[in-house]
Amino acid sequence: MKINVIRATKTWQQAGAYYVRIQGMARQHGITLQREFDEHDTPDTKYIVITDDEFPVATCRMYQIDEDSAMIGRVVVLEDYRNKGLGKMVMSEAHKWLKELGIKTAVVESRDVAVGFYEHLGYEIVNNDILHGVTFDCIRMERSLISDEE
Repeated sequence: MKINVIRATKTWQQAGAYYVRIQGMARQHGITLQREFDEHDTPDTKYIVITDDEFPVATCRMYQIDEDSAMIGRVVVLEDYRNKGLGKMVMSEAHKWLKELGIKTAVVESRDVAVGFYEHLGYEIVNNDILHGVTFDCIRMERSLISDEE
């Protein structure tokens, strides 16, 4: 594997993020493109893409919620690349980029099956309310980005 972590600022790089989301989530879980790509996919949205020898294999998106916090979502690793540390790698780069932008708190809405993954990365459950989405039930979690180490 020749892994690269990219801050996807160009259209062709963002297309890699979209590809991973379509293959790793939309197709696998029967999510329509209209539901997968929502009002948070804008020109201001930030994306991380991980490639293996130039082929996109993992991604996440980030957008600011308010002055101090940002949402990290659509964290996807293609099935053949799961359990190889790429999810942690994409989150680590997201945290670094958000800190550089002055964001103090990272927020995720974790699928119930992924809560342990986010807890391992330092996230804590905000409350026990289940967010009932169209496709998945999620739990809101947060992590401080102030002076922490990955």
